[in-house]
Amino acid sequence: MGVKLEEILDFVAEHSGKDSFKPNVDIELDLGVYGDDWHEMMSKFEKKFNVDMSTYLWYFHSGEEGFSSVGALFFKPPYARVKRIPITPNDLLRIADNNIWDINYPAHDLPKRRYDLMINTALMLGIFIYIIYWIVS
Repeated sequence: MGVKLEEILDFVAEHSGKDSFKPNVDIELDLGVYGDDWHEMMSKFEKKFNVDMSTYLWYFHSGEEGFSSVGALFFKPPYARVKRIPITPNDLLRIADNNIWDINYPAHDLPKRRYDLMINTALMLGIFIYIIYWIVS
């Protein structure tokens, strides 16, 4: 075993801001690592522990940062279409030790496009155009 549990616990503590937790804690729900913080932690995890993340699917483990969007009222974002799979420091230890993301994901189907984001973009563009029109007239 090349990677030690203490290394993983220190890594998670650095990204969660928590210094006392058990190796089987749910990193997202119990430690509050979510959204952008989750994505940053996973990116650093990949590099620090030299893990092949080619099979990693973020939307099974964390949502996106910020408030619910208008587009999400009409089209669910990816993380709302699948059952969440918690990740613990013990999981990260096993994955780091094997140097490969080994989570087996259930079969699932996602749309090819993020319609929720397209609606948000169109709405923001409309608001921007309205503001410019209001300023100019």
